[in-house]
Amino acid sequence: MKIIRLTMTQALVRHLAALRVELSDGTVESYCGGVFAIFGHGNVAGLGEALWQNRAELPTYRAHNEQGMALAAIAYSKAQFRQRIMAVSTSIGPGATNLVTAAAVAHVNRLPVLLLPGDTFASRAPDPVLQQIESFQNGDWSANDTLRPVTRYFDRITRAEQILTALPRAISVMTDPANCGPVCLALPQDVQTHAFDCPVDFLQPELIRFRRPPADQRELERAAHLLKSAKKPLIVAGGGVLYSQAWEALRTFAEMHGIPVAETHGGKSSLPWDHPLNVGGIGVDGSPAANALAAEADVVFAIGTRLQDFTTGSHALFARAKLLSLNAQSFDASKWHGTSLVADANVGLGQLHSAMGDWSADVPWTQHAKTLAAVWVNRVTELTTAVPKDVLPYDAEVIGAVRDSLNDNHGDSGKKDVVVCAAGTLPAELHKLWRASSPGNYHVEYGFSCMGYEIAGALGAKMARPDQEVIVMVGDGSYMMMNSEIATSVLLGKKIIIVVLDNRGYGCINRLQNASGTPSFNNMLDDCVPEGGSSSQIDFAMHARSLGAHAVHVKDIAELKTAMVKAREATMTQAIVIDTTHTRVTADGGCWWEVAIPEVSERAEVREAHQRYVGAKTAQRL
Repeated sequence: MKIIRLTMTQALVRHLAALRVELSDGTVESYCGGVFAIFGHGNVAGLGEALWQNRAELPTYRAHNEQGMALAAIAYSKAQFRQRIMAVSTSIGPGATNLVTAAAVAHVNRLPVLLLPGDTFASRAPDPVLQQIESFQNGDWSANDTLRPVTRYFDRITRAEQILTALPRAISVMTDPANCGPVCLALPQDVQTHAFDCPVDFLQPELIRFRRPPADQRELERAAHLLKSAKKPLIVAGGGVLYSQAWEALRTFAEMHGIPVAETHGGKSSLPWDHPLNVGGIGVDGSPAANALAAEADVVFAIGTRLQDFTTGSHALFARAKLLSLNAQSFDASKWHGTSLVADANVGLGQLHSAMGDWSADVPWTQHAKTLAAVWVNRVTELTTAVPKDVLPYDAEVIGAVRDSLNDNHGDSGKKDVVVCAAGTLPAELHKLWRASSPGNYHVEYGFSCMGYEIAGALGAKMARPDQEVIVMVGDGSYMMMNSEIATSVLLGKKIIIVVLDNRGYGCINRLQNASGTPSFNNMLDDCVPEGGSSSQIDFAMHARSLGAHAVHVKDIAELKTAMVKAREATMTQAIVIDTTHTRVTADGGCWWEVAIPEVSERAEVREAHQRYVGAKTAQRL
C-alpha cells in the first residue's frame, strides 16, 4: 500500500477535491463545488493551510456570516437537486453555533451540506481556550455538540487517521437517497495539524453514483391495487420528485392515467405551470383548484413529500381520502397509516406505471380537474396584472410585475428565472401565483421557513445556476434578519436581483394575530414604539448600496417594471425596494391550518376564535 505523509486536514481537502459524481445525464462533475470559510483561530492554521494548498482544485469562498454561508451552501445543493454539495468551515465558538439554524434548514429539507467547524484541543492542554464552552458535567462536550440534533451524521475527529473512515461515512449519508441531510465533522484545532501516513488510495476516491432503490414487489402490488380502486385520485408532488429528477416520469404517469397533479412548495415546478393537469399548489396556501380536488379525492397519491401540515391542512384537507405514499424514506412513506411504497420516485413511478396497465381515472374527474386548472390559470393572470390605484400594491401585483419584466419578446420567465423565498406572506403568494416552467425554477425554502434564507439562498442558487437570473423576493422582516451576503455576492461577482417588499413589519404574523382574536401587538413597526422611542425609518435601498449593490426605491408597479428590466441588463447585484401593504392578500384558495387558540380569555374575539378552532379540529384525520 502506497502512503503519503499528510496532516489530517490536508488529507480531508485532497479527498474532497478529488471526489467526482456521475450526474443523472451521465456527465461527470466534481462533487464538492467549493468551501465557504470564515477563518478564526480554530481553523485558519490547520484547515486554512490545507485549503490554500489546494485552492486551484477546490475553491474557497469568503463569506460574511456563518449562518449565511451555510444557507448558501444548502441552496447550492437544492439547486443541484442534491447531486452536488458545498462544504462550510468555521472556527469554534460563535462561528460553530451560528451553523445550528442552517443545519436545521438542511435537516428538515433533506438537503446535504458538509459542516467542518473547528473544535477545542483534543489534548486539552490549553483548556479553556478562547471561545470554549465548558460543561460542568461532560468533559468532552463543546459548542459543536449543539449540532448533533440537527445533523444526520456527527463525528469528532480526535486522531488524524480517523478521517479515513469518518469522511467516507459522511459522504455516504449525503449521497443516500433516504438519509440525505447535513453532516458534521468537528475538527479539534490540534488534530487538524497532526500528520499521519495517509494511503494514496484515499486521495483517489471512487466515482459517486447515486442509488435508485426500486419498490418491493409486495408493496408495489398493494399500491397498484389501491390506486386502481380510485375513481377520483389526486397526485401530490413533493420535493422528492425534483431530487430524483422524476418530472418526466410524473408527467407520463399523470397523462397516461388521467390524474391531476397538485404541488407542495418543495415539489412546485415538477410540472410546467401551464400543463393541463397541473392544478397548482396544495394546502393552506394552495390554489382553489387543488384544494377543491383534494377535498373530493378518494385516493391521494403523495410522491416525495413529508406531508407537512401546510400541505395537508393540518390533516383536515384530504382526511377522507385513502393515502398512498411513494418515498425513498420509509419514515415519510408510512406517515398517517397510509399505504407505503418505499422507492426512488423516478424508479417507483415507472414500476407503478407498468403495474397499472391501461387503467385511468374516471374521465369526468379528469375533465373536471382540467377545467378547474384552466380557470385558475386565468384567475392568476387577473390577480397578477392588476394595477392598483390610490392604494399600496400587495404581493400578487409585485409578483406579476417581476414575472412580466422579461422583455426579450420570445422568452418565458418561468423557464429563465429562479425565484427564491422562504418566509412571511410571500411564500403563500408565490405558491399560488408564481409560474415555473422548468424544474427547480421555484426555489422556496418552506420546510423550516427560515427568515434570512432568502438572500443567502439566492447566492447559493446563483453559484449552482450561473446562467439563469436568480431573483430574490423578500419582505423587510426577513431582509433585516440577514442581508450580509449581499456583500458576498458582490465580492464573488455572483449577480442576484433582490426585490424587497416593505410592509413595515411582520405583516403575515400580524394578520394571524388578529385572526386569533388579539389586537396588533409587537409585529408592525408602528405598533412597537415605546415611550421615549421613535418610529423606525429604514432606507433599504441605501443599505443595499452600502453593501455594494446597485439599489433603487420605486414608488409603484410601473416603476418596478422599469427597474426590473434595467436590473436584468445589469451585471452586478441589484436591489429594488417597493412599499407594499400587509392588509391585502390573495383570498382565492387556501384551507384551514391548526393554530391553537387560548381556551380562556377576557377578550370576546379570542373566545370566538377558540370556538371556531374547536369546530375545525373535528375534520382532522386521526
